Amino acid sequence: MSLPETCSGTPAPAATTTVPIGGLATARGSWRLRTFLGSCVGLALYDRRLQLGGLAHVVLPDSSGNGSPPGKYADTAVVALVAELAASAGSQTLRLTARLVGGAKMFAFQSGPAVGDQNVEALEKFLKLADIPIIARDCGGSHGRRMTLDISSGQITIESVGNAPKQL
Repeated sequence: MSLPETCSGTPAPAATTTVPIGGLATARGSWRLRTFLGSCVGLALYDRRLQLGGLAHVVLPDSSGNGSPPGKYADTAVVALVAELAASAGSQTLRLTARLVGGAKMFAFQSGPAVGDQNVEALEKFLKLADIPIIARDCGGSHGRRMTLDISSGQITIESVGNAPKQL
């Protein structure tokens, strides 16, 4: 599939969808999915062969039976994102990989296990159950991040205040 062209004949920039807190989105081709993360974790699932991917903004590790919105919880986000990607793929077999970003400890006064760590652990568990390998991660620390998944290339760009952007 070719990129949309501008009047000058040069490729148009990819459209960007911002995924809100607890949300999820999928896209195919020349799209970007973006979210802003603190203790929450961005879950990116991607199929390079199909140029198909999705992003969930996971807030909490467990829905305790309240799975709405499904992107909000680790236990429901994996299932919902895979289902949406499978629907987009139609009869084609998905070959998904996962990347995790975020899970920072944003407040020094937190005691006990940090929610960011719990989110990462829960996502690792549910991805393993779904047989989806985690191929990269940028988790922990004490700083927020902006995560952008470029669907056409599968590249993830991570930006945070005071740090140069990095690719994942």
